[in-house]
Amino acid sequence: MADIQGSYDELFTAVPTTLAGLIDDGDTGGAVAVFVDGEPVVDVWAGFADAGRTRAWERDTIVSVFSVTKTMTALCALVLIDRGELDPDAPVARYWPEFAAAGKENVLVRHLLSHTAGLPDWEGPVEELYDWTAATARLAGQAPQWEPGTAAGYHSLTQGFLVGEVMRRITGRSVGEFFAAEVAGPLGADFHIGLGPEHDPRVTPTVPPPGEDEDYTAGAPGRDAAPAAPTAATPVRVRDGNSLAWRRAQIPAASGYGNARSVALVQSVLACGGTVGGVRVLSPEGCERARQPQFEGEDRVLGMPTRYGLGYGLFGSALGWGGWGGALVWADPDERLAIAYVTNQMRDPAADNRGIELIMAAQDGIRGLRA
Repeated sequence: MADIQGSYDELFTAVPTTLAGLIDDGDTGGAVAVFVDGEPVVDVWAGFADAGRTRAWERDTIVSVFSVTKTMTALCALVLIDRGELDPDAPVARYWPEFAAAGKENVLVRHLLSHTAGLPDWEGPVEELYDWTAATARLAGQAPQWEPGTAAGYHSLTQGFLVGEVMRRITGRSVGEFFAAEVAGPLGADFHIGLGPEHDPRVTPTVPPPGEDEDYTAGAPGRDAAPAAPTAATPVRVRDGNSLAWRRAQIPAASGYGNARSVALVQSVLACGGTVGGVRVLSPEGCERARQPQFEGEDRVLGMPTRYGLGYGLFGSALGWGGWGGALVWADPDERLAIAYVTNQMRDPAADNRGIELIMAAQDGIRGLRA
């Protein structure tokens, strides 16, 4: 069995056992954290931090979590809504006047957060993703693909620029700067949107699925695509996600770096009524706002049924999202539970059940804890 590092409560033994099984099945490396009432009951990691399997995954290893980053950006937006600085029912153009071009004057802030704005595709070059001004100008000039608010289509890369530019117009700060100052810093979370070079030695690159190389791209739209697969008109390759340009850029829908501990810690805010470790990030009302359904039905891009709240996917009483390659976060306010899984090992999205297996293992523990 794989060598599991870290610590865990005996009631949650199924979680590290499940992680060990994933490594034994061939995964390169990964980490899982489970927080209850804002405190860790599982914080474990295993495997290797490089494709050659020469460097062990360490306690402070960090990895790209791709679209799990959306939950961090959404939390920032919820903070601004809580403070009365951002109105989810306001037209986006109130904050970003140029956005009203090409028939978008009636797009609301809540449409950006719920993938219903009609701007799901990134149609520029990959290199433009690293240029905030160029990327947001491109999106401001685009026409929506459907009447905003009437349908949903997963805004895999575009959502972060759209929400992030509204935030920047309000605060004068990038999403990464706001997140660091208002969320990660106060909580002590090792999560970054726009990664500085000082963190490079801790990064584990993403490993393509077995049989694929670094030209492997995000899955095309369709029923075989996973909810987390960042489909886009311009494909993103694994080599793009592993580049220094990607690390340094602020792509607030997809370029966050962290470990399982940091992801679970931050999203415990939603699980615990807005306060974790004595630090209040959101009001209880702000947390409930995230769970208010904005859309329920088939997603035009993913080709599958979805439920979207304000910036989060909704799954029964829980909320969260996944990332290309397998990362996942799940927060259940009813249980005051947050679960995060991060990995450097991609699998075929259509056959990747790792996150669900770990959630089920954690739920076994929570039943024992509450018994």
